[in-house]
Formats: sequence, C-alpha cells, structure tokens
Amino acid sequence: MLYHFSENPEIHIFAPRHPAGRDDERAVVWAIDTHHAPHYYVPRDCPRICVEAGRETAESDVEKFFGLSGVRRMIAVEAGWYSRIRDGKLYRYVFHPEGFELLDSNAGYYVSPHPVTPIAVEPMDDLIGAIVGADIELRVMPSLMRLKEQVLASTLHYSMIRMKDAVPDTSLE
Repeated sequence: MLYHFSENPEIHIFAPRHPAGRDDERAVVWAIDTHHAPHYYVPRDCPRICVEAGRETAESDVEKFFGLSGVRRMIAVEAGWYSRIRDGKLYRYVFHPEGFELLDSNAGYYVSPHPVTPIAVEPMDDLIGAIVGADIELRVMPSLMRLKEQVLASTLHYSMIRMKDAVPDTSLE
C-alpha cells in the first residue's frame, strides 16, 4: 500500500498538483511507501531530519548518531514543534499502488499524474507513539542546523523535510 498524510479528514479525491513554486513541473498526486511513512507522522510544516543507518553506513556514524539508543532510525524535530506533535492529529489516506510510479526509491516517493481516490482513511492521534512504535528514535532539539551539517557529511541515509521552516542556530554565527 501507499499513503498520504494530511490534517484534513475530508479529502475524497486527490487531484494532481504542481509542486509548490514549481509550476513548470508536471502536476501529480504524491504518496509514500510503508517504510518511509513515519517521516510524515508529524504536522505537514514541521521541519525534520530523518536518518537511517544502512548496510554501507560507517560504524563510526552509527555510534555518533545513535550512540546507546540501539535503533538504526531517527527523526529529529525542533523543540518548538513538540507540543504540536504531541497534541496533533493526522489522517492516513491509503492508496492502492496501481497507477503510481516510483519517483525516488531512497525517499519512498511515488507519484500519479491522475486523480486518486483513497481506499481508506485512518485517524492518527498519538503521533509520538506511532513514531516510537515504529522503532524510531524521536529526537527533540532546539535547532536542526547543527545536525543537518553533520548528517550531510555522514554516510547515513537521510531525508530533510521542510527545512526552509527550520529555526536558525544562532550559536553557529
């Protein structure tokens, strides 16, 4: 199955849209695969860094980023978003994969150029529980900027989402 997450419980059909600010690109309906779905267990505009240790990840990076936690995946968010995540509610829309094409296997993105009707909608009201229940460490930080620089220089698999909305780290100035 493929998924789309929204704070809107009333979407009956997903119409293809152009990516924000990129009207020259084709209009599509976006979906995410099961493995990467937890990256979207937060409010839409929440900046986050999602990392995972893969087979080719250096052991030094596993130790550096995961230390004693024992997990191999982490989602880092900013402290200013914690209460919105804690109190938030999302709706997981479920799609059949037919009609979708894989856009990016590293990120789990699928797209469809056609309108898509969900086969189910499932409310999610314990977002933190859903993240940790997927065996993912939730890290809450004042700013994501230091982590961003370290992740970019690492051997980890990563996804950085909504970073344009991240709080600048004034200690880096």
